[in-house]
Amino acid sequence: MTQSRSRRAGIAAALTLACAASLGAQVPAGSSQAASGAGPVFVNGMAQVVPAFADSAQWIRQNLWVETDFDSDGDGRRDRLHVDVTRPAQTATGLKVPVVYGSSPYYAGVAPDASFWNVHQELGAASPERGPSRRAVYDSTRTRISNQLVRTWVPRGFAVVHSEAPGTGRSQGCATIGDTPERTAMRFVVDWLNGRARGYTTATGSEAVSATSWSTGKVGMIGTSYEGTLPLATATTGVEGLEVVIPVSANTSYYNYYRANGLVRSPGGYLGEDVDVLYDFVASGDPATRAVCDRIWKEGVLVAGQDRATGDYNNFWASHELMPYLGNIRAAVLLAHGLNDYNVMPSHSVNIYEALKARGLPVSMYLHQGGHGGDPPVEMVNRWFSHYLYGVNNGVERDAPVWIVSSTSADSAMASARAARTRPMMPAPVPSASFPAAGSEMVRLYPTRGGNGVARLALRAASGRDTLVDDASVSGSISASAPRSANRLLFATAPLTDSLRISGTARVTVRVAADRPAANLTVWLVTLPYDSAQTGSASRAGVVTRGWADIQNHASLTRGGIYASMSRGEALVPGRYYDLTFDLEPDDQVIPAGKQLGIMIMSSDPEFTLAPQAGTRLMVDLAGTSFWVPVVGGGAALTRAGGVRQNR
Repeated sequence: MTQSRSRRAGIAAALTLACAASLGAQVPAGSSQAASGAGPVFVNGMAQVVPAFADSAQWIRQNLWVETDFDSDGDGRRDRLHVDVTRPAQTATGLKVPVVYGSSPYYAGVAPDASFWNVHQELGAASPERGPSRRAVYDSTRTRISNQLVRTWVPRGFAVVHSEAPGTGRSQGCATIGDTPERTAMRFVVDWLNGRARGYTTATGSEAVSATSWSTGKVGMIGTSYEGTLPLATATTGVEGLEVVIPVSANTSYYNYYRANGLVRSPGGYLGEDVDVLYDFVASGDPATRAVCDRIWKEGVLVAGQDRATGDYNNFWASHELMPYLGNIRAAVLLAHGLNDYNVMPSHSVNIYEALKARGLPVSMYLHQGGHGGDPPVEMVNRWFSHYLYGVNNGVERDAPVWIVSSTSADSAMASARAARTRPMMPAPVPSASFPAAGSEMVRLYPTRGGNGVARLALRAASGRDTLVDDASVSGSISASAPRSANRLLFATAPLTDSLRISGTARVTVRVAADRPAANLTVWLVTLPYDSAQTGSASRAGVVTRGWADIQNHASLTRGGIYASMSRGEALVPGRYYDLTFDLEPDDQVIPAGKQLGIMIMSSDPEFTLAPQAGTRLMVDLAGTSFWVPVVGGGAALTRAGGVRQNR
């Protein structure tokens, strides 16, 4: 979730095929116009650039503070949020417009260097002391928060609003990293845009400023990573006027971001990051409050609750989830996520999509084959904002609920870009009635003996045991590439004679023993021959998906799904076998003919887990181990592709 390094360009894709009909140029009924006659224009259901709105020299820019109802720094005064506004000049002469709103803890800058935890430690032991971090430089004169979103949406007849998260930039209070003040702060900006909250011209003054003369009160939010978490968090407050949110690569569970099934697990690319590290990274607020914020929030809440010794779920993690608040959502939600995102992993969005869909709430999901970030196509975003903020009847509410960029077209785009030495463009997404894709069925595969080499996967259980030796200095890519390795077990289909589509969430059941009281457990779904080329964020081309679990939490790892058990892990009895079931990350990928589909079991994963001294032995009972893989067409498709045969 740490600040996205890039944003993909918009895609000139065939999303207009989803429109019920070409709407032509129109202005929505009831839309207000300025005295000059300028108003929004829509073609094919999308807001168009209006020349009268496009002159940036005429834009109205405001800088203000919106008051909240919380006092996160305990100074006896309600915290105020720093807000900026950019709107068309015509809003000064009668035009009312809706708002595209972004909020972030990053706008004022972040720590120039953040001290991460040293992951080289024994499991269950106290972590080595973390060093100090240099904080972001504070600028008390900043009036312009951000220019993100402005050039896209103001010329199309929207106002753009930005706000700095509590405890960052010139917003008052403390950075609380997913706690109530941060989750609810943006609600007050939406309330201000509707005349229900107070805005002021200064951080401490009493001169009021209102938005009701130019704001219709309809608000849409969009952002990526942390900036995508905040729109969804705002929606969970149920605030009236927030009509649509587009969270991209949003962190919806801090536990799922920093832990996995009872295990301490870092986000991809940020080994050793934890909640307190993120606090140091973003806490750019007034230095005068930093000592008290550190005491109240960093030490009193974050460090006290995160528990790096066990990785277990607890009340702290439960209070940093968005899932419990989904029932409050009124806004339409368009989730977007990269299927190769191992920073904020795709399960964050897939879990929210499934929960909102089960509640009958308006939700769609865009999945692409990239890594962290990647907005939906600009046409899709435009249609959503035009419909939900301006009321344009463009049929977006009847579009397919899921849009997926196929891995085949993404691979072709990458190959073409490499040949032309250009930046690849994400191909157009394909509409789908569901995720997993229609026809996807779970196929149960079983390992056979010989996993230190490359043993085969079968459709019936086999007997026997295989052993691996943990060594966190050996990467998963090296292990998957080796024809033999004592550090992993690898089981694979025969080379496929036809392509095979994986769509959904794989699940694994492992019967395992260790010779130590604690051990990491890692499972990768891979293609062979393994391709170690980097793709996405902290991923490799040969990785289909992966997952992690703490064997000590075996008693609460019985069904898979979202892990939220308050049961504590328990020390392992060396040599005793334990059964545990957990999910890998969701994916949608076509495995081409000629490849083998493989499942690899390791202990430590040096890109993600803690790294104890080498030498822990894991013994896997093959008869009690199996893998559920979501295959489009089910077992028949896998058999037709020549991947498996019945045990003899």
